[in-house]
Amino acid sequence: MKADTHPNYVDTVVTCACGAVYNTRSTLKEMKLGICAACHPFFTGEQRFVDTAGRVDKFAKRFGTATLRRASAPKLTPAGA
Repeated sequence: MKADTHPNYVDTVVTCACGAVYNTRSTLKEMKLGICAACHPFFTGEQRFVDTAGRVDKFAKRFGTATLRRASAPKLTPAGA
């Protein structure tokens, strides 16, 4: 193997926005996460819906409710008619 081709592998402190701290190893000295297994809704079983600045209402006002419209299938005529 060639010398000096691999990055330095150091102890790393991973900090989540919820306050959870994990120790691992990586090429970075520290990492900051926005969400982790301790606070992610999939792992906690908690469903949170965050409507920042009324974006859902703003969208509904602008575009109304979205409904799927299906065009009717073309009528087939028998051969030779």
